[in-house]
Amino acid sequence: QLQLVESGGGSVQAGGSLRLSCGSSGIAVHFYAIGWFRQAPGKEREGVSRISSIGTGQVRNYAASVEGRFTVSRDPNENVVYLQMDSLKPEDTAVYYCAADPGLEGTWDNPGKYQYWGQGTQVTVSS
Repeated sequence: QLQLVESGGGSVQAGGSLRLSCGSSGIAVHFYAIGWFRQAPGKEREGVSRISSIGTGQVRNYAASVEGRFTVSRDPNENVVYLQMDSLKPEDTAVYYCAADPGLEGTWDNPGKYQYWGQGTQVTVSS
C-alpha cells in the first residue's frame, strides 16, 4: 500500500514562492507517475501538474494556468516529488494534493486516473 504525504504548504503574498513535497512510506514514489491536484472551496479538484515515473523519460505536464510558474521534479535519492511554485497568485489558493497513478487509463489531469492520494496541504496566497 502506497501512502503519500504532502508538506510545504503555507501562506505567502502574491509573487512569492513555495515548494511542496510529496513523499511516501513503503513503496518508492519513483515507480509511479505522480500528479499534483488542487481544490479551492466550492470548486472541483483540478490537475496542476504531473511527472511520469522514472524509466519513462520523466515527462512533465502542466495546466495552462500554472505553465511557466510551477515546476515538478523528482529526487529519487530522497524518494520525494517536488512542486516548486513561483510567482504565486491569489487564485492559486487551494488545498494541494499529490496522487500516484499506477497506470490507469485517462488523461493526466483526470483524478480518476490516480489510485493513491495524500491528505493535502493548504496553500494561501494573499494579494
